[in-house]
Amino acid sequence: MSLRKKEYINRLIDKKVEDYLSVFGAISIEGPKWCGKTWTSLNHANSAFSLDDDELKQKAMLSLDYILDNDMPILIDEWNLVPNIWDAVRRKCDETTKKGNYILTCSTKLPDEKQKEKIHHSGAGRIVKIKMYTMSLYESGDSTGETSIMDMYNGVQKNGKSSKKCSLSDLANYIIRGGWPSNITTPENKIGLIPKGYIETILDSDIHDEKKRDKEKMRMLLNSLARNEGSTASNSTILKDIQEYEDNDDTVQSRITVNDYLDVLNRLNLIENQISYSINYRSPKRVGKSPKRHLTDPSLACACLNLTKDKLINDLRTFGFLFEALVERDLRIYMDYLNGSLYHFRDNVTGLEVDSILEFPGGDFGAIEIKLGFNQVEDAKKTLLSFYNNIEKKPKFMCVIIGYGDIIAKDPETGIYIVPINTLKP
Repeated sequence: MSLRKKEYINRLIDKKVEDYLSVFGAISIEGPKWCGKTWTSLNHANSAFSLDDDELKQKAMLSLDYILDNDMPILIDEWNLVPNIWDAVRRKCDETTKKGNYILTCSTKLPDEKQKEKIHHSGAGRIVKIKMYTMSLYESGDSTGETSIMDMYNGVQKNGKSSKKCSLSDLANYIIRGGWPSNITTPENKIGLIPKGYIETILDSDIHDEKKRDKEKMRMLLNSLARNEGSTASNSTILKDIQEYEDNDDTVQSRITVNDYLDVLNRLNLIENQISYSINYRSPKRVGKSPKRHLTDPSLACACLNLTKDKLINDLRTFGFLFEALVERDLRIYMDYLNGSLYHFRDNVTGLEVDSILEFPGGDFGAIEIKLGFNQVEDAKKTLLSFYNNIEKKPKFMCVIIGYGDIIAKDPETGIYIVPINTLKP
């Protein structure tokens, strides 16, 4: 008996959940709050317990069997609130050859010290971790799916015209709204409220564990991350940015504090670092190593910077950065579905950058440039061709993903695909 909600919107992660439940005794789904972990888990569970309910939490602490012996798969939501559940689930999985017994979810990873204290076994072979993100445009129904990453990979993507043209206004709304499931049907004039509320909830409660942290210092840090969205800014740059932004006694004074605050955001699953691609380039020493920094959803950057649709449309430079963040959020979700990885590339000598590298399980890769408008496509093609000419192993395909435009095409001279973001799917 599935506990599926009738309002549930199918997610790409559903297939991975099904596959892993058929192989492992338990799965652990990790991701930011409000991304849909609970509803997705209920879609695959036959019984459920949420440990943010104080009464259930107390019962679980008194007797774990109260929740571990029920109709399987059993969803244990926010298991991290009773950390010894991890080892108990691992032992239960050892007692049977049956697969798919437990689904664990959590929004906040345990600090390293607490993991060492409370968890005595990694769960390897019994419990597998799955990362969940906010919704992509394809999942929310805003992408038609007329273009497929795998069709480009296999060289069979067809040219054509999208059935749904995307306007600048639409793109701005997608960025401000974000991929939060509870925000998909919110009226346009209210789509910024949930991301702003999310930030305030983080600042008011989520940043504190055993250690009390300064709300305003964390706000400055978040604002700096938002301003540096999609960049390779170092911790030193962020510290300097904060000090310049707030030239008073409330500035973050030490690198240790910055590292601690970034660690908190990472444990809340709010940071997605897009690491540099290691590739057989003309000179490996020239390849940049710094990751591109992302908040888990571009709507959070908008909330931090108090951006509206009109502000984005009237500042196309900022719009371009956040459009890139939107696309790379979707690419991260799609590559996770395809069991691949998302990277970026930079040549530190020439400054040549490729926005996204999609690496597939067998080692093949695709190179992606991201541009807001069709008028920027020629520059993107030059970048991709320069990259192509300087690497020994060639990309399986190259693509320019655009925001404003409705043409799906493969350039006959270069073989580079031109794809609107609102047509893309895995």
